[in-house]
Parts: sequence; structure tokens; C-alpha cells
Amino acid sequence: MNQEDKDFSPQQSIQLIQKMIDATKHSISDSSHYFLLWGWMVMLGCIIQYVLLAVVNYEKHYYAWLVTPVAIIIHLLFVIKDKRKRRVKTFVGEANGYLWMAIGISFFGLSIYMSHIGWQHSYPIYIMMYGIGTFVSGGLLQFKPLQIGGALCLPLMIVCVYVDFDIRILITAFAVLISYIIPGYMLRSLYSNKKNS
Repeated sequence: MNQEDKDFSPQQSIQLIQKMIDATKHSISDSSHYFLLWGWMVMLGCIIQYVLLAVVNYEKHYYAWLVTPVAIIIHLLFVIKDKRKRRVKTFVGEANGYLWMAIGISFFGLSIYMSHIGWQHSYPIYIMMYGIGTFVSGGLLQFKPLQIGGALCLPLMIVCVYVDFDIRILITAFAVLISYIIPGYMLRSLYSNKKNS
């Protein structure tokens, strides 16, 4: 251990950790477009599906989810663009990346499973996963709106179990509004304010 290591006080350690969190917050808030992309795409899919199912009575209302491949393509373009701009890798940023990768893979696996047992059962589980992802991201970033939005998904998930399928679709739209879209805009605003100050 050299002299610099010996002089590194607990307060300096805490300051370093806080700087890492702030750096990650900055890079994630700069990347708030991921929350907004998926929030708006899921909300759009829910609204289209609800209209096709409940208003138009169209049998193939699930065609609404053709928005998903479009969202995946846009997401991949964002990833490529952001990798070129990224300057710093942090533990919190990496942990957040792995969290959302795991949730994305879980969504894919869940969609295969639900195609066998019936899509009407999928929405409460999707809401729970939205809540877990945004709650943990909010904790990693120390950003309360994400945590609150994620926490609010739990009661929505429970309500979703007891209502008809068409109402489940609307509850899912509301869940992404409070867990992705509103916190996503707040994160973007925080980033813009810090960037301009």
C-alpha cells in the first residue's frame, strides 16, 4: 500500500462513490431516450391493442405489438450511437446495463411462454417486470421518481389480476406512463439543467 492509499479517508471514499453515481446519472439521464422509447412504444402498443379489441372488435388485436420490432431497431441504433459517445464506464452504469439486458431477455422468454398459455395472463407479469426494472434503476441512480414509478407498479399488477383483459391493457399503459415516461422526462430535464448550469 502506498502513501496515497493510506491518505484516502472515508470521506474521500464516499465522495468518490458519489462522483461515480453522479457520472452514471449524467450518462443515464443523457440516455433517458431508452426509457422514453420503450415507454412510448409500449403505451402506443397498449392503446392500439385496446382500440382494436374493445372498440373495433378486431380478432387479431395483437397486431398492435408490431410496434416492438420497430422499437428494437431504434433501440439498437441508440446503442450504436451511445457507444461511440461513451467516455467513462462505471460500476453503476454497467450494473444498470446488465439489469435491463436481463429484463429484456426475460421479456423475450415470457413472450414465448405466454404464446402457449394465453396472452391475457401476461400483462400483470409485464407490469411487475417494468416495476422491478425501474425500481432497481432508480436505486442505482439514486433517482426517486424511477423508484416511485417502479413501486407503484406493484399495486397496479395486483389490480390487473382481478380485471378483464381489455382493462389490463389500459392498466399496462398507465404503468409505463408512471414508471417509464414521466420519470424518463424528469431524468432528461435533470440532465438538461445540469448540462446548462
